Amino acid sequence: MTDFLVRKFVKDYEQTKKASVRTAYGVLSSAVGICCNVFLFLVKIAIGLLLNSISVLSDAFNNLSDAASSIISFVGVKMAERPADRDHPFGHGRIEYIAALIVSFLVIEVGWTFMKTSFGKIREPEELSFQLVSLIILVLSIGVKLWMAMFNRRLGKRIGSRVMEATAADSLGDVLVTSATIFSVALYGIFGINIDGFIGIAVSVAVILAGIGIAKDTLKPLIGEAIDPSVYRSIKEFVESYDGIRGTHDLLVHSYGPSTSMASIHAEVDSHSNIEEIHETIDRIEREAKEQLGVLLVIHMDPVDTDDPLLEERRQAVLDILDQLDGRITLHDFRMSGGRWQIHLFFDIVVPYEMGDDQIGTVIHILQERMKAYDKRIECVITVDRSYTGEQ
Repeated sequence: MTDFLVRKFVKDYEQTKKASVRTAYGVLSSAVGICCNVFLFLVKIAIGLLLNSISVLSDAFNNLSDAASSIISFVGVKMAERPADRDHPFGHGRIEYIAALIVSFLVIEVGWTFMKTSFGKIREPEELSFQLVSLIILVLSIGVKLWMAMFNRRLGKRIGSRVMEATAADSLGDVLVTSATIFSVALYGIFGINIDGFIGIAVSVAVILAGIGIAKDTLKPLIGEAIDPSVYRSIKEFVESYDGIRGTHDLLVHSYGPSTSMASIHAEVDSHSNIEEIHETIDRIEREAKEQLGVLLVIHMDPVDTDDPLLEERRQAVLDILDQLDGRITLHDFRMSGGRWQIHLFFDIVVPYEMGDDQIGTVIHILQERMKAYDKRIECVITVDRSYTGEQ
């Protein structure tokens, strides 16, 4: 069913890097969400009024909030499609995140409202009615939500959309909510035990937690999260695949929406290479990164000396010391200057985020002392960096 809908309504559905294709996926997801959730709301509101059940009514309005969420997501996706302009040179892609954040607040509000109503039902319980047909319809609604979860998860993975993956998780949460509602109604029908208010509170808590989860996932890219390790590796491997590039480091990626990213990276090149040829290679990498990865890439060129055995020997000495101190610390930009009486080693070390200033100071002190013992003329000029990727 998912593949049929995608082929039917998404033109060029395989080209998921294109902004227009991503928008079409978003519109499809929103349209399906609106239709399914409005249908479930109408069915459950009728059942809730028929059974006089606050848990069923809470579940119904949870579906209505999901429909509203889909509408907001639809508007967000369409607004995010707007091209770049003078005031927004990187486009409007982050509007999609803002739309998801608004959705999370709506979900939390719905949960809070029904939590208060559920407490009232506990203080003043009301008689319920039981009908088997209503129970069967609620069970069928679980099937609809399970399909919606799988539908949004598949779309989300195809285009790398956090909003769709959050919607899928929300649908799975709705399955649990409706299951609890069914349990409440069935318990009353079989044993005459009324726990409707308590189930209503449980449903409300689940809805609030779902809203908080959506907010957390949405705030990450807005605040500025670490680079996804797979994105880090794909860009790094792409740049290093070109002739003349000896290595890379200091990769930074800035997201301006799911389909718009800007990145910068330092590329190490042989210091004895022809500067015009290397510059031509760098230009080609930047151009092809835009075409193949969809990333606006800026490359800083770092010349490295690959023919000096003494430089490599001292570099290896520093690496051995770092490996003994903490194997997570990496090294780059290693240069050497000086002569007979004094030698300066310039290099950067990348340390884990959990390493405090005191620990870093200890590492630098030990490194300085051991390199002095290695050669008393050596002075280390060290720059400390942190990793910008999600894994060390």
